[in-house]
Amino acid sequence: MARMAIRPDVEALPAYRFKALDAAVKLDQNESPWDLPEPLRSRALERVARAELHRYPAMHADGVAERIAELERWPVEGVVVTNGSNVLIQAIVIAAGLGRRVLSVAPSFSLYALQARLLNAELREVPLAAGFALPLEALLSELDQGDGVHFLAAPMAPTGNAVSAEDVWTLARAGANGWLTVIDEAYGPFAASDFSSVVRDVPNTVSLRTFSKAFAMGGVRLGYALAAPDLAVHLRKAVLPFTVSALQAALVETVLEDPAYVRSRVDLIVAERERVGAALRDLPGIEVFPSVTNFLLVRVGDAAALHGALLARGIVVRRQDHLPGLAGCLRVSIGTPDENDALVAALTALTALAAQPGAAGAPAAAPERTEESHA
Repeated sequence: MARMAIRPDVEALPAYRFKALDAAVKLDQNESPWDLPEPLRSRALERVARAELHRYPAMHADGVAERIAELERWPVEGVVVTNGSNVLIQAIVIAAGLGRRVLSVAPSFSLYALQARLLNAELREVPLAAGFALPLEALLSELDQGDGVHFLAAPMAPTGNAVSAEDVWTLARAGANGWLTVIDEAYGPFAASDFSSVVRDVPNTVSLRTFSKAFAMGGVRLGYALAAPDLAVHLRKAVLPFTVSALQAALVETVLEDPAYVRSRVDLIVAERERVGAALRDLPGIEVFPSVTNFLLVRVGDAAALHGALLARGIVVRRQDHLPGLAGCLRVSIGTPDENDALVAALTALTALAAQPGAAGAPAAAPERTEESHA
């Protein structure tokens, strides 16, 4: 029998998994609960229909980069556009992490660790402090040793809490000589935070951003980085050419002509997040953690059973109980008001059922645990 031609360390790695579960109320991927508004959606599709499908697109999505530069008030030479910010995470590890270190907290976005292992970097994960606080001193100690890539999700995921501006500045400055600090701002719009000033002022820093959350374009698959132009030119070397299709570019360029809808949608989601959080805090046996994102992390005790009981009622949320420090936790995306009402009603009924004398809790089989996608 022929010997497998795959690297043994790659063969031993678990694959990135996601299993879509059929449910009427989908609160498991931190997507926007609304599609693009009309008439913007129709205009975008009309532009797609005019795309020249027989021609290669711009090598690095130059038209999209120009629109992003206008939106972000950033030099266009410092905008790196890719087919999702997941691709940027991989490119950054290739450009700055190979044969070096990749640093992150745990738990955090799973692709940081997965790409570090896949690309044979030395992975350094520092456990979160009590209350999911950033372990600042431990991270500073790591930044004192060697060099590489430091991924910092701000706001944090999957916990949903904020990272203080003071901590972001401190970590970026501490790593400026030898570390590439990557501030992942996928959920930034929901926290009204923006760390582009750190990227502008501190060498070797990058901000990752996405169209999948606040922009309501998870299905389009587009992400981007803001960096100093002299850093961005090297990041592009690690990004394969022509990865952003003409169809993606046409959609996003059109949407960026009229991005005002994003603010109103974000305001609605933030208001719903606060409403749902308050309702769930009133239920027995549910602990709701502070969030500045478009999701809530809740501790429920038997996460597998409650996940299955919700699924039986047509509601899918995300299990997080396999992650360090998140025993008994579920992650709940904020949906439409009707979807959120359905969730609160289901949890109210299930917690009341579990509180009855002799009740065994919410019965269910535990579906496959899965990872999370960014952009």
